[in-house]
Amino acid sequence: MRTFNNVAILGVGLIGGSVGLALRHRGLAENVVGIGRRQESLRTARRVGAVTRTTVHIEKGVDEAELVIVCTPVGRIVEDARRVAECCPEGTLITDAGSTKRSIVEQLDEGLPRGCRFLGGHPLAGGEQAGPAHATAGLFQGRVTVLTPTRNTQAKDYDLLEQFWIQLGSMVIRMSADEHDRLVAMTSHLPHAMAVALAASLSEECFRLAGTGLLDMTRIASGGTEVWKPIFGLNRDNILAALGQFNRRLAALEAAIAAGDDAELERILTLAKKNRDALGS
Repeated sequence: MRTFNNVAILGVGLIGGSVGLALRHRGLAENVVGIGRRQESLRTARRVGAVTRTTVHIEKGVDEAELVIVCTPVGRIVEDARRVAECCPEGTLITDAGSTKRSIVEQLDEGLPRGCRFLGGHPLAGGEQAGPAHATAGLFQGRVTVLTPTRNTQAKDYDLLEQFWIQLGSMVIRMSADEHDRLVAMTSHLPHAMAVALAASLSEECFRLAGTGLLDMTRIASGGTEVWKPIFGLNRDNILAALGQFNRRLAALEAAIAAGDDAELERILTLAKKNRDALGS
């Protein structure tokens, strides 16, 4: 079991806070430093036990770090990782938890200061509730984490991060940044776009008749705009392709309903049930 003396987490919200809690509950890090912009959030991270100390200064937070996890919104990860590399010990490994990868990996794969290296990561965990108050040590248990190495990635760095996420409870999948972004556009970004569109379509007169189906379908639309706006921008092409595929399915369903085509409705409903049942609970 690999343990660390010092791990720094930049951005101790739901994901960063859960990383800290998992590290501490499993005895994998002696010191976990939380770095953030808002003292209120940092105080909450300390109160729930996600970190051992906090700071609003990156240079103070990473000065002894053996590993740095950047858990800020995807639009800030490149800038934040470069700032970390300027301040942390020589040769420090830096990773992230962003849900888009290609743009981030392309910009950070080479040329970080003082021998620091970057290896992209994405734990497929979380929820609509933000902030360290909602962090849990078991957030990654049984969940997939994707690592996106490149030809420049050192084997020792991949092995370290693979073991890191396994020790936090994850199942690790290796894939390219391009493949990650294409697949996540369909499995994560499209569902969020659909939930947003559905929630935005509701009138107030619908609210008192909202049942579990509507609540389940729109739950993720409560996610923070500061998180989702840059995701839609950075993965635009893949999300548009996923929307196009979905719109074609929706148009086929609309046409079947309009025509009273019971055979086509049966086919679509059966296919949808088969695919959903295959996903499990």
